[in-house]
Amino acid sequence: MEVKGVLGSISFDGEWITVSKKPIGQRGTDYRIRAADVTGTRLKKANRLFHGYVQFVLPGAAAGDELKPSFGQGGRPHYDDPHSLSIPHKSNDAAEKLVAAVEQARG
Repeated sequence: MEVKGVLGSISFDGEWITVSKKPIGQRGTDYRIRAADVTGTRLKKANRLFHGYVQFVLPGAAAGDELKPSFGQGGRPHYDDPHSLSIPHKSNDAAEKLVAAVEQARG
């Protein structure tokens, strides 16, 4: 299962979540997260004007630390957050299915 995001993608194989980020003009970076280690998920659906995001919360994050809004980004996590990815409007359905599968896998 895969979600195409903005400058990257998220894939889930049933146990591992892989967040792949590919900045323009740089090498891509993959971040792997075990679904059992995720303590929460956040999904903000995109609309036709603004991107949404998918974010995975891991243990040890203080309340509110999982979302560090950037100025001018409408409360989205910063691009440097390795556990999140912005998504376009056309990826809303796929992102919703991926988040549901992660929630089910983490029990």
